Amino acid sequence: MGKYQLDTKGQTAVTKYHEKNKPSQFNKKEQIAKLRAEYLKKKQQKENK
Repeated sequence: MGKYQLDTKGQTAVTKYHEKNKPSQFNKKEQIAKLRAEYLKKKQQKENK
């Protein structure tokens, strides 16, 4: 056995931990819409100056 090798009980605990702490699903469309809104906001502020 390797130095840090886990038994089946330890492996299940690790997988449960990672499933709980996994970030929410990355949504590309939402991210693009958010970036576009920020860009338009900055652009509008520049034009107003």
